[in-house]
Amino acid sequence: MQRTIGGRTFDFDREVAVMAVINRTPDSFFDKGATFALDRAVEASLQAVKDGADWVDIGGVPFGRGPVVTLEEELERVVPVVSAIAGMSDVVISVDTFSAAVAAAVIEAGASVINDTSGLYDPNMAATIAATDATLVLTHSMSPPRAEPPRPEYVDVVDDVIDFLRARIQWAKEAGIPDERIIVDPGHDLNKNTFHSLELTRRLHEVVALGYPTLAAVSNKDFVGEMTDRRQGERLEGSLAAAVFCILEGARILRMHDVPATVAAVRMVEGILGWREPPWTLHNMG
Repeated sequence: MQRTIGGRTFDFDREVAVMAVINRTPDSFFDKGATFALDRAVEASLQAVKDGADWVDIGGVPFGRGPVVTLEEELERVVPVVSAIAGMSDVVISVDTFSAAVAAAVIEAGASVINDTSGLYDPNMAATIAATDATLVLTHSMSPPRAEPPRPEYVDVVDDVIDFLRARIQWAKEAGIPDERIIVDPGHDLNKNTFHSLELTRRLHEVVALGYPTLAAVSNKDFVGEMTDRRQGERLEGSLAAAVFCILEGARILRMHDVPATVAAVRMVEGILGWREPPWTLHNMG
């Protein structure tokens, strides 16, 4: 489970990567456009690195329904951010996109991961990534991106998610993407209600058993809000609890909004599991 992604190497047997969320969108469900401006997006990315993030995930178009964003607009939103960060840091850069054309452009600009929350909705996505050294995050979702989602119904949500991911993994491999450049994400809240997302979290080890590094994107999601009775902006504790549980279930990448709090939680878990030494020890040391 040792992976080299961009300029960094991760031992996912003994390490958890923290992925910071950076949205260049005016309608982000969490930050409401706080990092929409280019300088704010770059500043937030570099601050996330200072705060301990291993990875920054840049998004120019939300997955959910909303105003139309053209290809040109998405490129204008994400390419300059990627270029700027790549010129100033060795942090892993991913771009959250379902467009193969955008994927090609941002990889050229310095991104090393494409975070495709649509699960290869674009038929050219797999081949585009295969032609590069980039890593692909395959996420489970049912409806087309930007569309009105259907009411989610599953026979068994975990089994259905695993079947979907297996099929998409096969598509990716047939296109030429090797196993070592594939990451999976069960897609908490994407075409899932709170009961589905809780079940996925509880049984995340079954997704992990596919054998690929597993990404958990639980930060500030609605299932956290509904379970803790907290509105958006008040979900940090629930998000951290879900993230820690996901680590114990085998997740090795956490996509989170609050980087300092997440890094502290991750370091504590790594220490408890015996994966990391404390940076200093004074208590009762004589």
